[in-house]
Amino acid sequence: MDKEQIQEYGADQIQILEGLEAVRKRPGMYIGSTSIRGLHHLVYEIVDNSVDEALAGYCNTIKVIINSDNSITVIDNGRGIPVGINHKSGLPAVEVVFTILHAGGKFGGGGYKVSGGLHGVGASVVNALSEWLEVTIYSEGKIYRQRYERGNVSYKLKVIGECPLEKTGTTVSFLPDKEIFEETVFDFNTLKHRLREMAFLTKNIKIVLRDDRNKEPVEKTFHYEGGIKEFVTYLNKGKTPIYPDVVYAEGMKDNVYVEVAMQHNDGYNEGCYSFVNNITTPEGGTHLTGFKNALTKTFNTYAKLNKLIKETESLSGEDIREGLTAIVSVKLEEPQFEGQTKQKLGNSEARGAVDNIVSEQLMIYLEQHPQVAKVILEKSIMAQRARDAARKARDLTRRKSALDGMALPGKLADCSDKDPKNCEIYIVEGDSAGGSAKTARSRATQAILPLRGKILNVEKARLDKIYANAEIKAMITAFGTGIHEDFDISKLRYDKIIIMTDADVDGAHISTLLLTFLYRFMPDLIKEGHVYLAQPPLFKLEKNKKVWYAYDDDELSAILDEVGRDQSNKIQRYKGLGEMDADQLWETTMDPERRVLLKVTMDEEASSELDLTFTTLMGDQVEPRREFIEENAKYVQNLDI
Repeated sequence: MDKEQIQEYGADQIQILEGLEAVRKRPGMYIGSTSIRGLHHLVYEIVDNSVDEALAGYCNTIKVIINSDNSITVIDNGRGIPVGINHKSGLPAVEVVFTILHAGGKFGGGGYKVSGGLHGVGASVVNALSEWLEVTIYSEGKIYRQRYERGNVSYKLKVIGECPLEKTGTTVSFLPDKEIFEETVFDFNTLKHRLREMAFLTKNIKIVLRDDRNKEPVEKTFHYEGGIKEFVTYLNKGKTPIYPDVVYAEGMKDNVYVEVAMQHNDGYNEGCYSFVNNITTPEGGTHLTGFKNALTKTFNTYAKLNKLIKETESLSGEDIREGLTAIVSVKLEEPQFEGQTKQKLGNSEARGAVDNIVSEQLMIYLEQHPQVAKVILEKSIMAQRARDAARKARDLTRRKSALDGMALPGKLADCSDKDPKNCEIYIVEGDSAGGSAKTARSRATQAILPLRGKILNVEKARLDKIYANAEIKAMITAFGTGIHEDFDISKLRYDKIIIMTDADVDGAHISTLLLTFLYRFMPDLIKEGHVYLAQPPLFKLEKNKKVWYAYDDDELSAILDEVGRDQSNKIQRYKGLGEMDADQLWETTMDPERRVLLKVTMDEEASSELDLTFTTLMGDQVEPRREFIEENAKYVQNLDI
């Protein structure tokens, strides 16, 4: 670096970002990202403020409208944001809320006992990232309004009319800024899932979502008097509960309000979802630890007292939680989250409060319902036996591996490069497609693992059956990470795991079975972005010795418009990968320069909905699956009949 360049970095080069300018400069710091996920966060930030009014006991209805221009309107019947002058700033309180970071009724007590927004940046961040935002307040018989453009005040707060004295509330409308967001079209389903969750978590609140973008407006209302008990029933609708009640515990301890609802089903997967002040905590935290401790301790104590297990035996928490659906919701004044993303709760008092309340109330419930206790403990003992069998199978696999130097599956055509960063593995259905793929691949960096037929549906199987399945064992060994509690992502042998199946109904089913397995037993592979779906073309068009490939009907139509629609066009509709020779497979689906890959992602904030989708699609219950297909059929783009 020369002298001239060094001198350029002086006091004047340090940028001081004024107010909301910082948000526009670094939006990701405040809302996570400027992708579609960040876009929806704007809505949640405004709705959170209305929910805070509900938690404080002043609001019972919230309306969220997606307007025809893709702006959003959120209406609540709370007290209305204060319009008086804030003496510290000399500005109306509402202007402070929308234009100054870290300002709001969530600091220093008095405003709200509990609130979802931790940093007090919600409203001002939404304002900063919107082309325009308009707030209308109904308070003390008057209607007030103020408008902002890209965070700047467009006009001062003014009275625009009168209203009945008893009418109070706040209406916020905003249009996300195209300069900031990669995508500005709201997804109705994404909002529906989050608002439904909010309604479950706030007993008795009514949340209405309306979409005005189509000819016929679509409207959904969420209102659950049973709160989180109804949430558990909803999440268990694709499963068969093994007892009729949803077990419920609630109470207050050390200034922490605790609410827990739980019910076991006949499945094998655990679904425990935790929330703090209505914010989901995908990584759990002290409240979830307290719940798990209470569960393990109470069931073991009960089982020993009632001679259901020997004094010297103990059931593990994992055995007791097999097939459990539970919601753990706590509300406290000063939540301490680990990290800006609020994914994990750190308050130590939450652990003690949940442990204490659940232990006490669960023991009373079990003593009053011995039949339910017996059913749960019988399932837990079966789970323990299956886990022991799975452990023996796993140990046997480990011993074999140690003896034969980590033998890879015989049918795996591995790549020669040993640096995982450069390597990828194709999971291919059937031997014929596997043969083409082995011929087509780049041997240095592409491995091929052909699977015979459909793999086991892990949604309906215990761990011992999963370890005994040859196709699943082949994948576990090939990936190198182990599964479940043995999982270690640092041992992953390939940077990309690519599922390559035929573009038909069978192929889609095999993809879904594979994704179910990865989601249930190796979710970090999806979270860390290692899982992809190959996109083989649907059509091949030949004309005058030239060849084009199309990946959907629209692309084929565009190619035909370009080359002309006449008799000399030869169009082939691919039904399977086996119909392509090795050169075509390489050119269309495997060549990193030309192929199309879909990255599989998961939104941890919507984990309860994700679990429900897998259960609905892959579980035993037919009715919820039929409802799901009917509701989502309109979103399907390619369907083979």
